[in-house]
Amino acid sequence: MNTFKGKVLEVEYDPGKCSHAGECVRGLPLVFDSSRTPWIDPDKADADAVRAQVAKCPSGALTVRNSSS
Repeated sequence: MNTFKGKVLEVEYDPGKCSHAGECVRGLPLVFDSSRTPWIDPDKADADAVRAQVAKCPSGALTVRNSSS
């Protein structure tokens, strides 16, 4: 499990579950950019938009929660 911490949200990514459907990258490319390291930056969009896009992940590889930082 990989955790990407933002100011408001943390996005967790489980590469073992990922089906590589690309919903995250196509739906919110400012947050999910596979050409960047780290490839997930939760601060690049509104928290509600990030939550909505994570909810569309078909494999369940992405989860989101409020940031602890």
